[in-house]
Amino acid sequence: MPVTLNMNMSMPSWFDIIGLSTDAEEDEIGIKKAAENIKALIDQEVKNGIPSHRIVLGGFSQGGALSLYTALTTQQKLAGVVALSCWLPLRSSFPQVSANMVNKDIHFLQCHGEADPLVPLVFGSLTVEKLKTLVNPNNVTLKTYPRMPHSACSEEMMDIKRFIEKQLPPV
Repeated sequence: MPVTLNMNMSMPSWFDIIGLSTDAEEDEIGIKKAAENIKALIDQEVKNGIPSHRIVLGGFSQGGALSLYTALTTQQKLAGVVALSCWLPLRSSFPQVSANMVNKDIHFLQCHGEADPLVPLVFGSLTVEKLKTLVNPNNVTLKTYPRMPHSACSEEMMDIKRFIEKQLPPV
């Protein structure tokens, strides 16, 4: 799809990115549509016999942002969220601690490179602060990696592996 930030050139994308500042306009319709697509995938996995509480959402950059948004808006109880080099979209639309939020007690692992030029670390930090007002703050972890740009590293992959093993122990 065309992405405004990418000079309207098409690129793999879940939704349009208009800007990368904390006050940038957001593609609310596109974000909500993409979240509904992810919720439909969760529903399909549940129909295939996987309990929703055994599903971890995760993604990098836009995918991580969408994973966070979906986990906070779905009615399916999830096992956790892995959010890499991302931000919480539509963060101002979330009320403080929603009593009816299904996933307020799941665990969130947010990982971010300290040298990320595309999605600066401040986005990850602001997201963690906001998450801690929406869900159990003890279940929100931010891991940062020195000198890592908008990318991944082996230490991050090991942190993700440990997180998933903890959230999805063998049955």
